[in-house]
Amino acid sequence: MDSLRPALHRPATRAARLSAIEQALLTHIITSQSQLSSVLADEGIEVTQATLSRDLDEMNATKARLRDGTVAYTLGDEPADDGSGSGTERIEQQISRVLSGLVVSVADAGRLVVIHTPSGAAQYVASVIDRQPLDGVLGTIAGDDTVLMICAEESMAHGRAAWLLSVASRTA
Repeated sequence: MDSLRPALHRPATRAARLSAIEQALLTHIITSQSQLSSVLADEGIEVTQATLSRDLDEMNATKARLRDGTVAYTLGDEPADDGSGSGTERIEQQISRVLSGLVVSVADAGRLVVIHTPSGAAQYVASVIDRQPLDGVLGTIAGDDTVLMICAEESMAHGRAAWLLSVASRTA
């Protein structure tokens, strides 16, 4: 999975650190602050335990018991991932729940995916996409009713366009 994810280079800022923590909590089952610190260190982010504790508190990260009995960090109202479903399934459920009704059309062109939304919804749709750990997606740019999703490779853009259309079309 990591081989498909473009390398992110993060500045040494608080916002970048918070983003890295959020990504770690969304993509890993984190059971301790020391484990989270190790994940961040692998990304080149060194953080003290006190700073990490404050960051987790500010992000409303809490520990929750998973179905298998493990206690792990979760973000806000996000349900804890118990490892029983794939990360992709969880991402698809989250995106489908939010985007059904907001995506009007999807097309790919080169490494780009163009997503049309109702007027005023593009920034929200872009934010939902940006907050998910999607392989091959570098980021989004949003206008009023159009989102431009930038992918690492042309083949990824074609696959992401088809995937996004499928996920947004779900009614469940």
